[in-house]
Amino acid sequence: MRKLNALIAGSTGYIGVQLIKLLVKHKNVKIRYLCGNNSVGKKISYFDYSLKLKKLPTIVKFKKEYLKDVDVIFTALPNGEAQNISKSLLKKNTLIDLAADFRLNKASDYLKWYKQKHRAVSNIKKSIYALPEITGKKIKKFDIIGCPGCYPTSILLPLVPLIQKKSIDTKNIIIDSKSGYSGAGRGIHKKYKEKNLYESLSAYGIGFHRHNSEIDQELKNYTKSKIEFTFTPHLTPMFRGILSTIYIDLKSGFSIKKIEKILKQFHKKNKFVKILNNDSFISTNDVINTNNCFISICRTKYKNKIIILSAIDNLIKGGAGQAIQNMNIKFDFKYDEALK
Repeated sequence: MRKLNALIAGSTGYIGVQLIKLLVKHKNVKIRYLCGNNSVGKKISYFDYSLKLKKLPTIVKFKKEYLKDVDVIFTALPNGEAQNISKSLLKKNTLIDLAADFRLNKASDYLKWYKQKHRAVSNIKKSIYALPEITGKKIKKFDIIGCPGCYPTSILLPLVPLIQKKSIDTKNIIIDSKSGYSGAGRGIHKKYKEKNLYESLSAYGIGFHRHNSEIDQELKNYTKSKIEFTFTPHLTPMFRGILSTIYIDLKSGFSIKKIEKILKQFHKKNKFVKILNNDSFISTNDVINTNNCFISICRTKYKNKIIILSAIDNLIKGGAGQAIQNMNIKFDFKYDEALK
């Protein structure tokens, strides 16, 4: 049985730890290196006790010399750092980035939204934005794989099929998303220490959240019509999970039944996307600790308007699980290996 040697850079963050917890169950992967900065010399079980009995390497500082010993590199680092690693990749290496370094197709867009120059511009064209249910086997041709953000994952899975079929008005989409605070990383407690994080709901990034850029970029791939949407994210007093509520105007000739048919047809082979019965009430609790996305189409008091609910676990389907899903496709492993 073929086994890949893996390096995880940014192994101690919420996403990094979740990635390790999934990869230790993967039959085709051996974790060779765990990399960190302030955590060098520590065991990963210091950050998650459930890993104490697993045979895992001690955390080391990343060195490009390690790349000759590994096949796949997962980067769950601050934006910009995967770009540096990408410049040292060998022919045998595949880079799977869980941050934003290879999500945008233009360096100018990266500068606009992330306020820093892209340091590996030539590698942008060598990379692919990989939402597995949409991208599919196209990623086999690429050695740099940019995984979508957690919010866009919950939003694009229902919207792409509907826009592709020209079934909804693309000029008046309203997206209201609520996430557990793990989505903001371990530094959330310092950053929002005045926000009473565990007992209050906070809107942030209003009008200009960075994920606007990739939502806009990806939706435009499926229509020549003008795309206009309003996206507002919120932090909620829970650790993990995302629920996106999407308000949509239907085009003439489309009903809720036709919308249901479009989504079920599109996702019929996508085992991690579940299109529930219309008007099903869903919660983040339905998907926590899974790689699933649950989608419910709800009617409103207006015949030409619907509401779509989309729920994921931001650390798995919106992060570590999606990265493994992409790896499984890239290397012809079992589609749901380590994700059951």
